[in-house]
Amino acid sequence: MEKLVVTGPTRLTGEVTISGAKNAAVALLPATLLIDGVCTIENLPNISDIKISCEILEKLGAKITWNSKHSITIDTTNITTTKAPLDLTSKFRASYYLIGAMLGRKGEIEVGMPGGCKLGARPIDQHIKGFEALGANVTVEKGKIYGKADKLVGCPIYMDIVSVGATINVMLAAVLAKGTTTIDNAAKEPHIVDVANFLNTMGADIRGAGTDVIKINGVEKLHGNATYSVVPDQIEAGTFMLAAIATKGDLTLKNCITKHLESITAKIIEVGGNVEDYGDSIRVWMDKRPNKANIKTLPYPGFPTDLQPQMGVVLSLGNGNSIINESIWESRFQYTEELNRMGAKITAQGKTAFFEGVEKLYGAPVYSSDLRAGAALVIAGTAAEGITEIYNLQHIDRGYENIEEKFRKIGANIERVTEE
Repeated sequence: MEKLVVTGPTRLTGEVTISGAKNAAVALLPATLLIDGVCTIENLPNISDIKISCEILEKLGAKITWNSKHSITIDTTNITTTKAPLDLTSKFRASYYLIGAMLGRKGEIEVGMPGGCKLGARPIDQHIKGFEALGANVTVEKGKIYGKADKLVGCPIYMDIVSVGATINVMLAAVLAKGTTTIDNAAKEPHIVDVANFLNTMGADIRGAGTDVIKINGVEKLHGNATYSVVPDQIEAGTFMLAAIATKGDLTLKNCITKHLESITAKIIEVGGNVEDYGDSIRVWMDKRPNKANIKTLPYPGFPTDLQPQMGVVLSLGNGNSIINESIWESRFQYTEELNRMGAKITAQGKTAFFEGVEKLYGAPVYSSDLRAGAALVIAGTAAEGITEIYNLQHIDRGYENIEEKFRKIGANIERVTEE
């Protein structure tokens, strides 16, 4: 069993280069199934979710060539099966993008129920509603999702709730459909824009991505023969920004789009941090204890749910009482029990957590309950006094590339250890 051993406290200083966005990349790879040809994707994060995605594509008949650690060429000319391997699709949430892509390309798909972090109920009813509106028949039984469509036809689709996954999935299904599809109440996250830009580069006609109305004019085919670079990871950038605040550090983040970070920047300034925006890089520093603050997670451009646990570390060290209201997932406060083991004073009730700020955290053995909780515990261990041992690293490795190496380069005392 692997664990991360972090010895603190350490003030993090220096530069971090941000990787390609995990949330964009896990949608771009299934999107390649819509292309009758070859394309190259660069700036891919080298993480376990990407490796599993590539394995799934190869089982479906795609040919993948790794040009480097962060670049692949994919040939999806000969897709030989519409049955996705259940053992692989159950390992992460974004495997549901195979449904939209394969309905668009082949008119048929069989896939296992998606897995991923346990953050509470994560229904796919909005996805299914969209597919059925386009003309597909979708059934869910015995842990599998079956989709079939003789012909997909564009139509207006209204999302009952703002859903990133459903917005992208319906967009994938609509690209090769006959006629025009309009998605109303669409999600606006940067990775939705990235998927639309990728598909447009390959010959799709998608307009309005990044607004709440997306219009997709169906095309005959996508041509491929293009190279695309994944957008920088907004969540990884935010993670290191908050690490700078929690450790009273000074970090410059390179290869990021600062426009995507405005909600995080606003909260960092509110808690007393300093931010300098250089457009494609950002400097964050802090030389005192954070102030208290209240946070409510919201769809983009609001404060991201994926940065809520990392912000929780900052508020647990804050001067005063703070509140986080989690409006996206119902089970996102599992990490607070682990922070309490380290000396934090947090009371979580349903979708709200109350933080009574403490001056110090102390090292302890802790368990990562999900991907972002794991990142929060790395920050906490770096800020805490003594030794913190972090277990369940498979969650962290799903979304952060070489997390210990990146933290070590900015001064953290962290190592990955294998124990019996």
